[in-house]
Amino acid sequence: MAKTLFSPNAVIKLHKHDLPADLALGPVVAVDTETMGLDPRRDRLCLVQLSAGDGTAHCVQILPPSLGGRGGDCPHLKRLLTRPDVVKLFHFARFDVAILRAGLGVEVAPVRCTKIAAKLVRTFTERHGLKELCRELLGVELSKQQQSSDWGAPELTPEQLAYAASDVLHLHALWARLETLLIREGRLELAEACFRFLPARGALDLLGYDQPDIFAH
Repeated sequence: MAKTLFSPNAVIKLHKHDLPADLALGPVVAVDTETMGLDPRRDRLCLVQLSAGDGTAHCVQILPPSLGGRGGDCPHLKRLLTRPDVVKLFHFARFDVAILRAGLGVEVAPVRCTKIAAKLVRTFTERHGLKELCRELLGVELSKQQQSSDWGAPELTPEQLAYAASDVLHLHALWARLETLLIREGRLELAEACFRFLPARGALDLLGYDQPDIFAH
């Protein structure tokens, strides 16, 4: 079942439980998640947003059986997230790949992360959030008003869906700007090595190796 909403700058399609079997999103797909909290070992995965960078966001609502859903039974979404010929583009992929592993039981790869890219080339600032990067690199203002709302509710509001969609609609353009900077500064190969490590970093976090960090002194 899909529900289509129209926001001022995007088309938002809400899919209950899974993506349509015949949906094609191209070789690079922007992905984000909404959860009940920020601990992937504890907090439930509620929504997975995807975009081909074409102004349309596909939002897959993941509901547990207790709320009439199917939990992690979403084979079409899982297939896309694990396809080796499709790059999954995130902002702060470390969290998203961990929650997707915990919630769906999949290792998401290959991945790119705009936060890591920004930290590698924008060393003159500590402002690496998606809101700041979209404003400074794309001239786009994102609203974070719904960031802390209840994503576990059985019915999500249009305002929640518009917020969720905004987190994937600009990632293709943002990556294009950051990739140019990585090439200019000679750090693209280093970034790609970081991206390849992200699934392992997420697995380490789920095992509790984030506190203390296994790489800390």
